[in-house]
Amino acid sequence: MSQSVKPNREPEATPVGHSGVRVEIHERRALAISGWLGVLVVAACGVGAYFLANKVVILVPIVVATVTWASLTIVQPGQTKVVRFFGRYVGTVRRSGLWWILPLSDRRSVSIRVRNFETNHLKVNDADGNPVEIAAIVVWQVADTSRALYAVDDYLNFVRVQAESALRHVATTHPYDNAADDGLSLRGSTDIVAGELATEMAERVSIAGVEIVEVRISHLAYASEIAQAMLRRQQANAVVAARSRIVDGAVGMVEMALERLAESDIVQLDEERKAAMVSNLMVVLCSDQPASPVVNTGTLYS
Repeated sequence: MSQSVKPNREPEATPVGHSGVRVEIHERRALAISGWLGVLVVAACGVGAYFLANKVVILVPIVVATVTWASLTIVQPGQTKVVRFFGRYVGTVRRSGLWWILPLSDRRSVSIRVRNFETNHLKVNDADGNPVEIAAIVVWQVADTSRALYAVDDYLNFVRVQAESALRHVATTHPYDNAADDGLSLRGSTDIVAGELATEMAERVSIAGVEIVEVRISHLAYASEIAQAMLRRQQANAVVAARSRIVDGAVGMVEMALERLAESDIVQLDEERKAAMVSNLMVVLCSDQPASPVVNTGTLYS
Protein backbone atom coordinates (compact mmCIF):
# COMPACT_ATOMS: atom_id res chain seq x y z
CA MET A 1 0.00 0.00 0.00
CA SER A 2 1.64 3.14 -1.19
CA GLN A 3 1.51 6.29 0.80
CA SER A 4 1.54 9.68 -0.80
CA VAL A 5 4.40 11.83 0.31
CA LYS A 6 3.59 15.48 0.75
CA PRO A 7 6.19 17.81 -0.63
CA ASN A 8 8.13 19.85 1.90
CA ARG A 9 6.81 23.37 2.03
CA GLU A 10 9.39 26.10 2.04
CA PRO A 11 9.26 28.33 5.10
CA GLU A 12 7.64 31.66 4.52
CA ALA A 13 10.09 34.52 4.32
CA THR A 14 9.83 37.09 7.04
CA PRO A 15 9.70 40.70 5.86
CA VAL A 16 12.80 42.79 6.23
CA GLY A 17 13.41 46.50 5.89
CA HIS A 18 10.82 49.12 6.65
CA SER A 19 7.84 46.81 6.10
CA GLY A 20 9.16 44.39 8.69
CA VAL A 21 10.27 46.72 11.45
CA ARG A 22 7.74 49.53 11.24
CA VAL A 23 5.72 50.13 14.40
CA GLU A 24 2.12 50.58 13.34
CA ILE A 25 1.19 53.38 15.70
CA HIS A 26 -0.11 56.83 14.93
CA GLU A 27 -0.74 59.90 17.03
CA ARG A 28 -4.24 60.45 18.35
CA ARG A 29 -5.80 62.96 20.66
CA ALA A 30 -5.80 62.11 24.34
CA LEU A 31 -8.84 62.68 26.51
CA ALA A 32 -8.10 65.78 28.56
CA ILE A 33 -10.31 68.00 30.70
CA SER A 34 -9.55 71.52 31.83
CA GLY A 35 -7.15 71.33 34.75
CA TRP A 36 -9.02 74.01 36.66
CA LEU A 37 -11.85 71.54 37.14
CA GLY A 38 -9.36 69.19 38.74
CA VAL A 39 -8.18 72.00 41.00
CA LEU A 40 -11.79 72.50 42.13
CA VAL A 41 -12.07 68.76 42.84
CA VAL A 42 -8.90 68.88 44.93
CA ALA A 43 -10.22 71.90 46.82
CA ALA A 44 -13.57 70.19 47.42
CA CYS A 45 -11.78 67.12 48.73
CA GLY A 46 -9.78 69.34 51.06
CA VAL A 47 -12.97 70.87 52.44
CA GLY A 48 -14.53 67.41 52.80
CA ALA A 49 -11.48 66.14 54.65
CA TYR A 50 -11.74 69.10 57.03
CA PHE A 51 -15.34 68.22 57.99
CA LEU A 52 -14.56 64.51 58.18
CA ALA A 53 -11.66 64.92 60.55
CA ASN A 54 -11.14 62.09 63.08
CA LYS A 55 -13.26 59.73 60.96
CA VAL A 56 -12.27 56.73 58.91
CA VAL A 57 -13.96 58.00 55.74
CA ILE A 58 -11.51 60.89 55.69
CA LEU A 59 -9.27 58.61 53.62
CA VAL A 60 -11.69 58.83 50.67
CA PRO A 61 -11.30 62.57 49.96
CA ILE A 62 -7.57 62.32 50.65
CA VAL A 63 -7.14 59.51 48.09
CA VAL A 64 -9.34 61.30 45.54
CA ALA A 65 -7.42 64.55 46.01
CA THR A 66 -4.07 62.77 45.69
CA VAL A 67 -5.04 60.92 42.48
CA THR A 68 -6.59 64.05 40.98
CA TRP A 69 -3.58 66.18 41.81
CA ALA A 70 -1.25 63.58 40.25
CA SER A 71 -3.41 63.63 37.10
CA LEU A 72 -2.91 67.35 36.50
CA THR A 73 -0.28 68.29 33.94
CA ILE A 74 0.97 71.52 32.39
CA VAL A 75 1.67 71.69 28.65
CA GLN A 76 4.03 74.48 27.62
CA PRO A 77 3.68 76.25 24.24
CA GLY A 78 5.53 74.28 21.57
CA GLN A 79 5.45 71.15 23.75
CA THR A 80 3.21 68.09 23.89
CA LYS A 81 2.46 65.43 26.47
CA VAL A 82 2.41 61.82 25.31
CA VAL A 83 0.13 59.89 27.68
CA ARG A 84 0.74 56.22 28.43
CA PHE A 85 -1.46 54.09 30.66
CA PHE A 86 0.26 51.01 32.07
CA GLY A 87 2.46 50.64 29.00
CA ARG A 88 -0.28 51.40 26.45
CA TYR A 89 -0.26 54.55 24.39
CA VAL A 90 -3.57 56.37 24.87
CA GLY A 91 -3.00 59.72 23.15
CA THR A 92 -1.19 63.05 22.98
CA VAL A 93 -2.13 66.41 24.49
CA ARG A 94 -1.08 69.21 22.13
CA ARG A 95 -2.95 72.24 23.49
CA SER A 96 -0.97 74.31 25.94
CA GLY A 97 -2.29 74.99 29.43
CA LEU A 98 -3.33 73.09 32.56
CA TRP A 99 -5.06 69.76 31.84
CA TRP A 100 -6.63 66.95 33.82
CA ILE A 101 -5.80 63.68 32.12
CA LEU A 102 -6.28 59.97 32.75
CA PRO A 103 -5.37 59.08 36.37
CA LEU A 104 -2.45 56.73 37.07
CA SER A 105 -0.90 57.43 33.68
CA ASP A 106 2.59 58.64 32.93
CA ARG A 107 3.46 61.49 30.59
CA ARG A 108 6.47 62.28 28.43
CA SER A 109 7.18 65.69 26.96
CA VAL A 110 7.95 65.91 23.25
CA SER A 111 8.84 69.21 21.62
CA ILE A 112 7.12 70.06 18.33
CA ARG A 113 9.15 73.21 17.79
CA VAL A 114 11.16 73.62 14.62
CA ARG A 115 14.76 72.53 15.18
CA ASN A 116 17.92 72.64 13.11
CA PHE A 117 21.41 71.23 13.21
CA GLU A 118 24.47 71.11 10.97
CA THR A 119 25.87 67.76 9.94
CA ASN A 120 29.53 66.94 10.33
CA HIS A 121 31.88 67.81 7.49
CA LEU A 122 31.78 64.55 5.57
CA LYS A 123 34.46 63.41 3.14
CA VAL A 124 32.87 61.53 0.24
CA ASN A 125 33.67 60.76 -3.39
CA ASP A 126 31.56 62.56 -5.97
CA ALA A 127 30.25 60.98 -9.18
CA ASP A 128 33.67 61.46 -10.82
CA GLY A 129 35.49 59.80 -7.93
CA ASN A 130 37.01 63.00 -6.57
CA PRO A 131 37.08 63.33 -2.76
CA VAL A 132 35.04 66.30 -1.57
CA GLU A 133 34.03 67.70 1.79
CA ILE A 134 30.36 68.48 2.26
CA ALA A 135 28.02 69.49 5.09
CA ALA A 136 24.39 70.56 5.29
CA ILE A 137 22.02 72.38 7.63
CA VAL A 138 18.83 70.42 8.31
CA VAL A 139 15.64 72.10 9.56
CA TRP A 140 13.14 69.57 10.93
CA GLN A 141 10.12 69.16 13.18
CA VAL A 142 8.31 66.34 14.97
CA ALA A 143 4.97 65.73 13.26
CA ASP A 144 3.84 62.49 14.94
CA THR A 145 4.80 62.34 18.61
CA SER A 146 3.78 58.72 19.08
CA ARG A 147 6.02 57.47 16.28
CA ALA A 148 8.88 59.67 17.46
CA LEU A 149 8.81 57.95 20.86
CA TYR A 150 7.81 54.39 20.03
CA ALA A 151 8.83 53.71 16.39
CA VAL A 152 12.55 54.35 16.97
CA ASP A 153 14.81 54.10 19.97
CA ASP A 154 16.13 57.69 19.97
CA TYR A 155 14.57 59.96 17.37
CA LEU A 156 17.13 62.75 17.89
CA ASN A 157 20.05 60.48 17.07
CA PHE A 158 18.01 58.77 14.35
CA VAL A 159 17.47 62.06 12.50
CA ARG A 160 21.16 62.97 12.68
CA VAL A 161 22.39 59.60 11.42
CA GLN A 162 19.86 59.42 8.59
CA ALA A 163 20.64 62.99 7.55
CA GLU A 164 24.33 62.19 7.16
CA SER A 165 23.51 58.95 5.34
CA ALA A 166 21.28 60.79 2.84
CA LEU A 167 23.91 63.50 2.41
CA ARG A 168 26.55 60.90 1.54
CA HIS A 169 24.26 59.21 -0.98
CA VAL A 170 23.24 62.41 -2.78
CA ALA A 171 26.84 63.69 -2.88
CA THR A 172 28.01 60.51 -4.65
CA THR A 173 25.40 60.85 -7.42
CA HIS A 174 26.58 64.22 -8.77
CA PRO A 175 29.99 65.57 -9.79
CA TYR A 176 31.48 68.45 -7.85
CA ASP A 177 31.68 70.62 -10.95
CA ASN A 178 30.55 70.27 -14.54
CA ALA A 179 32.85 72.07 -16.95
CA ALA A 180 30.41 71.73 -19.84
CA ASP A 181 27.54 73.25 -17.82
CA ASP A 182 25.14 70.75 -19.40
CA GLY A 183 24.19 68.77 -16.30
CA LEU A 184 23.72 68.86 -12.55
CA SER A 185 26.66 69.45 -10.24
CA LEU A 186 27.10 69.97 -6.54
CA ARG A 187 28.59 73.44 -7.00
CA GLY A 188 26.50 74.69 -9.88
CA SER A 189 23.09 73.28 -8.95
CA THR A 190 22.95 73.76 -5.20
CA ASP A 191 19.20 74.45 -5.10
CA ILE A 192 18.34 71.31 -7.08
CA VAL A 193 20.75 69.19 -5.03
CA ALA A 194 19.28 70.61 -1.81
CA GLY A 195 15.79 69.68 -3.02
CA GLU A 196 16.89 66.11 -3.77
CA LEU A 197 18.57 65.94 -0.38
CA ALA A 198 15.45 67.18 1.42
CA THR A 199 13.28 64.61 -0.39
CA GLU A 200 15.56 61.71 0.48
CA MET A 201 15.90 62.81 4.10
CA ALA A 202 12.12 63.11 4.41
CA GLU A 203 11.68 59.55 3.15
CA ARG A 204 14.27 58.21 5.57
CA VAL A 205 12.95 59.90 8.73
CA SER A 206 9.22 59.53 8.05
CA ILE A 207 9.24 56.25 9.98
CA ALA A 208 10.08 58.30 13.10
CA GLY A 209 7.21 60.75 12.59
CA VAL A 210 9.58 63.57 11.62
CA GLU A 211 9.10 66.10 8.81
CA ILE A 212 11.94 67.86 7.02
CA VAL A 213 11.28 71.58 6.64
CA GLU A 214 14.38 72.60 4.69
CA VAL A 215 17.87 71.40 3.82
CA ARG A 216 20.68 73.67 2.68
CA ILE A 217 24.30 72.83 1.83
CA SER A 218 26.50 74.82 4.22
CA HIS A 219 29.97 73.60 3.20
CA LEU A 220 31.29 72.28 -0.10
CA ALA A 221 34.93 72.01 -1.10
CA TYR A 222 37.44 69.63 -2.58
CA ALA A 223 39.35 67.55 -0.07
CA SER A 224 42.68 69.03 0.99
CA GLU A 225 44.76 66.41 -0.82
CA ILE A 226 43.43 67.41 -4.25
CA ALA A 227 42.38 71.01 -3.61
CA GLN A 228 45.46 72.56 -5.29
CA ALA A 229 45.25 70.33 -8.36
CA MET A 230 41.54 71.02 -8.78
CA LEU A 231 42.14 74.75 -8.32
CA ARG A 232 44.65 74.72 -11.17
CA ARG A 233 42.18 72.80 -13.32
CA GLN A 234 39.45 75.33 -12.58
CA GLN A 235 41.82 78.16 -13.43
CA ALA A 236 42.76 76.47 -16.70
CA ASN A 237 39.10 75.94 -17.57
CA ALA A 238 38.42 79.59 -16.82
CA VAL A 239 41.33 80.71 -19.02
CA VAL A 240 40.16 78.48 -21.88
CA ALA A 241 36.59 79.76 -21.59
CA ALA A 242 37.80 83.38 -21.53
CA ARG A 243 40.06 82.81 -24.54
CA SER A 244 37.19 81.23 -26.45
CA ARG A 245 35.01 84.27 -25.91
CA ILE A 246 37.84 86.60 -26.88
CA VAL A 247 38.47 84.68 -30.11
CA ASP A 248 34.77 84.64 -30.96
CA GLY A 249 34.56 88.38 -30.43
CA ALA A 250 37.75 89.03 -32.41
CA VAL A 251 36.53 86.99 -35.38
CA GLY A 252 33.28 88.95 -35.40
CA MET A 253 35.13 92.25 -35.30
CA VAL A 254 37.44 91.23 -38.18
CA GLU A 255 34.47 90.15 -40.29
CA MET A 256 32.71 93.42 -39.58
CA ALA A 257 35.86 95.43 -40.47
CA LEU A 258 36.30 93.64 -43.79
CA GLU A 259 32.63 94.04 -44.67
CA ARG A 260 32.67 97.77 -43.84
CA LEU A 261 35.80 98.30 -45.94
CA ALA A 262 34.25 96.46 -48.86
CA GLU A 263 30.95 98.34 -48.62
CA SER A 264 32.56 101.77 -48.35
CA ASP A 265 35.07 101.00 -51.12
CA ILE A 266 37.75 102.77 -49.12
CA VAL A 267 40.59 100.49 -50.20
CA GLN A 268 40.90 97.46 -52.44
CA LEU A 269 42.70 94.54 -50.80
CA ASP A 270 43.80 91.37 -52.51
CA GLU A 271 43.68 88.02 -50.74
CA GLU A 272 47.24 88.29 -49.46
CA ARG A 273 46.63 91.71 -47.92
CA LYS A 274 43.34 90.56 -46.42
CA ALA A 275 45.18 87.67 -44.80
CA ALA A 276 47.81 90.04 -43.41
CA MET A 277 45.11 92.39 -42.10
CA VAL A 278 43.24 89.55 -40.46
CA SER A 279 46.46 88.32 -38.86
CA ASN A 280 47.31 91.77 -37.50
CA LEU A 281 43.80 92.37 -36.16
CA MET A 282 43.68 88.95 -34.45
CA VAL A 283 47.06 89.61 -32.81
CA VAL A 284 45.90 93.01 -31.55
CA LEU A 285 42.51 91.81 -30.31
CA CYS A 286 43.65 88.52 -28.73
CA SER A 287 46.95 89.61 -27.20
CA ASP A 288 47.37 89.87 -23.43
CA GLN A 289 49.66 92.90 -23.83
CA PRO A 290 48.84 96.14 -25.66
CA ALA A 291 50.15 96.09 -29.23
CA SER A 292 52.90 98.50 -30.33
CA PRO A 293 51.80 100.19 -33.56
CA VAL A 294 54.20 100.33 -36.50
CA VAL A 295 53.67 103.17 -38.95
CA ASN A 296 54.20 102.18 -42.57
CA THR A 297 55.60 105.19 -44.48
CA GLY A 298 55.90 103.34 -47.76
CA THR A 299 53.30 101.90 -50.02
CA LEU A 300 50.77 99.27 -49.07
CA TYR A 301 52.92 96.51 -50.55
CA SER A 302 56.33 97.59 -49.16
